[in-house]
Amino acid sequence: MKRRFLFLGSARFQKRALGSGVRFVLPVFLLICFVHRTGAISLERVLQTTLENNPSIQEAKAGLEQAAGQRLVFRSVAWPHVELGVPAGLQYGHRAGESGVKGFAVGRGALDQTLFNVAVPHSLRRGDVGILIAQQQLNVAVVEQLHAARLAFYAALYNRSLESIRKEQQQKLQENAVTQKNRFEAGLANRSAFTSATIPAVELETQIAAARRAYLDAQLQLAQAMGIDPARKILPGPDGELDFVPMHVALDAETAAALERRADVKLARLFVRAANEDERIIAADYYPEATGGFRGEWVPVTGIHRQGSTSRTQDFIGSEIRERAAYTWRVVDNGKVGGAVLKARSAREINELTCQKLEANIPRELARIANYLRTTEERERSLASATAAAEESARVVQENVASGLVSPLEYRITQNGLLETKSGLLDATYQHNLARAEWDRARGRYFQFSYDTPPSR
Repeated sequence: MKRRFLFLGSARFQKRALGSGVRFVLPVFLLICFVHRTGAISLERVLQTTLENNPSIQEAKAGLEQAAGQRLVFRSVAWPHVELGVPAGLQYGHRAGESGVKGFAVGRGALDQTLFNVAVPHSLRRGDVGILIAQQQLNVAVVEQLHAARLAFYAALYNRSLESIRKEQQQKLQENAVTQKNRFEAGLANRSAFTSATIPAVELETQIAAARRAYLDAQLQLAQAMGIDPARKILPGPDGELDFVPMHVALDAETAAALERRADVKLARLFVRAANEDERIIAADYYPEATGGFRGEWVPVTGIHRQGSTSRTQDFIGSEIRERAAYTWRVVDNGKVGGAVLKARSAREINELTCQKLEANIPRELARIANYLRTTEERERSLASATAAAEESARVVQENVASGLVSPLEYRITQNGLLETKSGLLDATYQHNLARAEWDRARGRYFQFSYDTPPSR
């Protein structure tokens, strides 16, 4: 059994062996080049560790092995059935002039083979479909867990940067409070100016604490996705900062590709195929079935009387083989087969409706994400210009506040505006990265399990 994980992206730059024949490829657009931090973990490493250690992915892998065993059960209807037996025992007493303890044994064997059964080809195909279903269930689990790990990584970067921005702003406000205190002590400012300069720095403590809590929550989610026990190990910290990368979206081409590439769509189609084969296997009881077989017996000696025989011609002369054939056909159904067929047909129709609904939803989902990507790009450009202007205004006000040319109220308003603008720019970058992750998930460009597809029958 050959296994490997492939990322269905067009740009690839690296392959790494994961053991047991499993490998995966990371696309360029998922990786961000960051300055190395001690103890920090990159997005590449997060995805790799999630792929290796995530409990849901491990459970899906076990389900693939279980499906391989179930496939043997479906195939067994076409294989011969062989039974071997050796009745043996001890004989004691006086019989025909013989005495003492003697052992005896008889060899028996039976071979049965299905000659005609309508269910055989459908059962073979059902076993193959079961393997494909388990494969796509693994793909779905991989997509969900890698996507969750990626979102947690971005959330940790965002909240850490937000905390840093607020701390930087608090430091500036504290420096201004010290300046106003010095001016108050020198008699150049009144107490109200000193008090109004102190309050904003204190108010930011709550926002900083909220960002810190959100960062710790994101770290916990990241650890859970990576299969790390937070009680035994240090929570992983993301490496780098959020980066804004504009995207060009080819909606029509990506929609057509997503319909062929997405694991959940493939899984829904396979459920329809499986339900169809199940219905045909059940309906096979309407048709006749023919079986053939051989019965063989081996006796070490000759002249042994067969129990229940009425003549000497039926006694064991030695070893013998007897062939037989059987033909059965259910004539009266009484609703047993018909009811089971209707139940299986209902399940197939439900699966068909679910698959059609999923396929119809993909174009709408991709269009919504594409529109949101354009919105976040426009918002980022607008906020980038506003941030540059706010930083310049804050710089001028900060230079004049120490000399008393600008009031503390104006300084506070300017700093609050700068904080809002920088926070908005960070949020726009964060939302754009989330939209990119959703776009990759919606078009099916995450890792998928590649398996040697069994031959169709």
